[in-house]
Amino acid sequence: MKAFLLSVHVLAAILAVGPVAVAASMFPPAARAAHLTPDDPRKSAVPGVLHRITRVYAVIGIFVPVFGIATGAALGVLGETWLIVSMVLTAAAAALLIGLILPGQQRVLGTGDPDRRLAMSTGLFNLLWAAVVVLMIVRPGSTTGVGR
Repeated sequence: MKAFLLSVHVLAAILAVGPVAVAASMFPPAARAAHLTPDDPRKSAVPGVLHRITRVYAVIGIFVPVFGIATGAALGVLGETWLIVSMVLTAAAAALLIGLILPGQQRVLGTGDPDRRLAMSTGLFNLLWAAVVVLMIVRPGSTTGVGR
């Protein structure tokens, strides 16, 4: 059961968080390009598609912490500092996504004006996820020996 939970957790992280990170990162430059060439229908359509990808995969991404917590419980590591820090960083990334990135993308789609803060928020979102990945690989007390 532990292997199943861990497998679903890792697959969900790859298949859900990856597209969110990529689409959210591509949104600010695509919005700028659409703003600079409003007569180009292809460039104008791209930000809407990227926003839809970000929104849909963000919902699917709920499986990542759900199966992460289930895996942590099955492995008996829920009280470990590295996991608690990972959960806090994941919550911070989710708060950025829900509170700033998705509404920021929606605002840009409505006004057509690019927003530099959106690019900064997206960069911070990706940095938080990178830190979580590092903690998951090089966790203190790991039996894999990777963190030693």
